Amino acid sequence: MDNIAVRINGLFKSFGDQTVLDGIDLEVETGKITVIIGKSGGGKSVLLKHIIGLLKPDAGEIWVEGTEITGLKEHSLNEVRKKFGMLFQEAALFDSMNVYENVAFPLREHTHYPEREIDRMVEERLRQVGLLGFAGKMPSELSGGMRKRVGLARALVLDPDIILFDEPTSALDPIISLTILDLIKETQTRLRKTYIVISHDILGMFRIADKVAMLYDGKIIESGTPFEIRKSTREETQEFLRATKIPGFTGG
Repeated sequence: MDNIAVRINGLFKSFGDQTVLDGIDLEVETGKITVIIGKSGGGKSVLLKHIIGLLKPDAGEIWVEGTEITGLKEHSLNEVRKKFGMLFQEAALFDSMNVYENVAFPLREHTHYPEREIDRMVEERLRQVGLLGFAGKMPSELSGGMRKRVGLARALVLDPDIILFDEPTSALDPIISLTILDLIKETQTRLRKTYIVISHDILGMFRIADKVAMLYDGKIIESGTPFEIRKSTREETQEFLRATKIPGFTGG
């Protein structure tokens, strides 16, 4: 059985004269955390939007659990999108809805579950992110870290196969960032879902990643475990790690 959840072959995308993705090849393993690193403005968010079908490439293939999605019509693409959950950079909560309603929203939009079942599912996800007592709070009453937790609960509530994370620790202080990263790792370990993460918080990402993919000049120039990436002999990778103050890895 193929253990690749997402396979990208020869992906190209340009906007006008600017080439952003220049022949991306990437395999994302099922049930693992894959982190995509690279400089700001280097195409990480564009790549994420292709994976979920929000952008169409100029050329190349994207396979999601055995389905090639680049040529799908909108109805078929929406069916594939049901395999995904997403935690957006700013959590993207609805300001007019409380915590419970935000987490319940995907269930009410995409399922016909009775309210009693929705109650159970929302309660379970809020418990998993440590916010069970905050169901009645409004987003404006929450800290940045708590909003991220609500966003994670909402991303998980439909039990998707693949979760996408767009800068999950952006705008958070270092202590809260570590809490969110530990929560991401904990939920993935428990649920065994496929997580794809892009982030500028490189040191934090090395804390949770099973696999790291280095995006440079529109290409994935190498991928491997955090240990392998830290020990890379490629000058581009070493330059990037030095610039982000990643310490040398001396462990076994």
